[in-house]
Parts: sequence; C-alpha cells; structure tokens
Amino acid sequence: MVATLNAYVELTPGVCGGKPRLAGRRIKVADVVVMHLRMSEPLAMVAQEYELSLAEVYGAMAYYYDHQAEIDRQMTESDALVEKMQQAASSPLEEKLARLKEQG
Repeated sequence: MVATLNAYVELTPGVCGGKPRLAGRRIKVADVVVMHLRMSEPLAMVAQEYELSLAEVYGAMAYYYDHQAEIDRQMTESDALVEKMQQAASSPLEEKLARLKEQG
C-alpha cells in the first residue's frame, strides 16, 4: 500500500526501507536533505543532479521540515550503522599495514 503524504512524497513498505521518498522514485527525502543541508548544494542543483523538478525538491524539503525530528533521527541511525559497519570491516590493505606495523 502506498501512502501519499503530499503531492510529491510517499511511503511504501518495502521500498527505500519504508522511508519517505519522492513519489514514483527511489529517491528518499533524506537524500535531498543531505545534499542541500549537509553538502550545501542549492536546491536547483539538487533538482538537476537527481533529474527532479524544483517542485519535487521543494516538496521534499517541505515534508522534511514538517517531520524534521523523525527524519533527523533516521539519518543519525543510518550514519551510526554505516560507521559501525566500516569499523567492523577491514580491507586487505589495512590488515597488511597493521601486520607490517607490528613487525616493524
């Protein structure tokens, strides 16, 4: 079941982890937020990068500001998971450097 939240944002269980996304696309609201607020990209550039209309980008940002605490929490959780996975996974180069450091 698709829940349309505004003209541009919808939630669909099983698509993008059930997180809010642009209608008919696999671009999450959080993706737009990260590019605009964390990477300081102008909204026109975000629209161009994702091949979206300005209305879609502004719709995503409007949804974000209406649900900021929830989306910020989801992004923080995702960031923590990525960091945990990066710490748990070591590359062959990192392992070789660690062995050389122990020997040297």
